[in-house]
Amino acid sequence: MGIYNHTGHVVTDLARSKRFYQEVLGFRPWYEVTPPDEPTAQLCGLEPPLGLTASYLTLDGFVLELMHYAAPGAVAPFQRRGMNEPGLTHLSISVDDVREVAVKATEYGGEIVEESDIGAALFIRDPDGQLLELLPLAYRNSLPAKP
Repeated sequence: MGIYNHTGHVVTDLARSKRFYQEVLGFRPWYEVTPPDEPTAQLCGLEPPLGLTASYLTLDGFVLELMHYAAPGAVAPFQRRGMNEPGLTHLSISVDDVREVAVKATEYGGEIVEESDIGAALFIRDPDGQLLELLPLAYRNSLPAKP
């Protein structure tokens, strides 16, 4: 049996990403670590130096690890992924006002994916291009109770 721990997300500017997730989506800071390069590189299958700082944020029991590699060349270039590619595609967040939060996201370095707007929901991208689905709280409240 497992217990959920966290979801990792590589970012290129840690301060900017912390501001985005906290100010736009309401995440709260939890803790931050700077682990040593050698075991981190081995665990992640990367070549040192890395200069990793991991900042953990929480929202409604969800833990998001913002991973920032400070060493030159340690971060690979961003590649947009399609919603039909295997693997994690997006994070979904319920908010009071979808359009208001989407506009606020642009003020903090995000982008609205206008073609995704179906009226009640839409996608935005965080400052590093990660897809985030914004849904109204009414949708979340209409779901069955958590087991």
